[in-house]
Amino acid sequence: MTKKEEPLLIGAHTSIAGGVYNALYEGHSIGATTVQIFTANQRQWNTKAIGEEDVKRWKEVLKETGLQKIMSHDSYLINLGSNKEDILAKSLTAFRQEIERCQELEITYLNFHPGSATGASEEECLDKIAESLISFEDQFLKKGDLRLLLECTAGQGSTVGYSFEHLAYIIGKVEKKIPIGVCIDTCHAFVAGYDLTSKAAVSSTLDEFDRVVGLKHLYAFHLNDSMKGLGSRVDRHQDLGKGEIGIECFKALMHDPRTRYLPKYLETPGGLESWKKEIALLRSI
Repeated sequence: MTKKEEPLLIGAHTSIAGGVYNALYEGHSIGATTVQIFTANQRQWNTKAIGEEDVKRWKEVLKETGLQKIMSHDSYLINLGSNKEDILAKSLTAFRQEIERCQELEITYLNFHPGSATGASEEECLDKIAESLISFEDQFLKKGDLRLLLECTAGQGSTVGYSFEHLAYIIGKVEKKIPIGVCIDTCHAFVAGYDLTSKAAVSSTLDEFDRVVGLKHLYAFHLNDSMKGLGSRVDRHQDLGKGEIGIECFKALMHDPRTRYLPKYLETPGGLESWKKEIALLRSI
């Protein structure tokens, strides 16, 4: 398949209310060619495995809708870099369950925020994240092609992963043990200090990512404008073209051959009707 024949994979984070497969129908209804989902309630530690009938229905609907490269987002409670034993233990159990559900559904990517230091140093936190990730090596000997994606963060509070150097550090420690990669959230990267306000700025930031991490590790994007300014370290998403980043960023990402065919998932605040318009906009540009 040549580049010209590749589909543009654009979608949003859709709802699994009423069954995981409903997220696929919801995505299809807004013109998406991919979606991001939660595989369970993202605000609870105790989650259930997905039933056989739901798995069967999911696969049927996936084939019916033609959506590709589905991404799951892990629970917001999980902190693989925690220096608190009880939180780390619960996080490891919950993340293992996230992996299991993704493998059952044959999902392509499991996106996650690296972690928070909560009193430890950033380096200690990064080392703990790497150690945690390596503990799941056995999960990837079982089945499927699931890849874990580190999401770049805004750098609020004690979160790590806001610099490309952080992402490169973790990848360097784990890439020989588990399938790993990066998802760039445009809002997070911008408020962490990476300029995305013009075609030239986007190109420069991609060059920097390639120098520090390597573009071979970039697998996906969260597309979000930002309510807050460059380097503010405040994570507040805005609809495309209506924030501090501006529409030129998203035009550049849709045209640059390094990023054009990577899957892109909207997490903008407008909801379904807004996503439908934004997906159409991204295709038009």
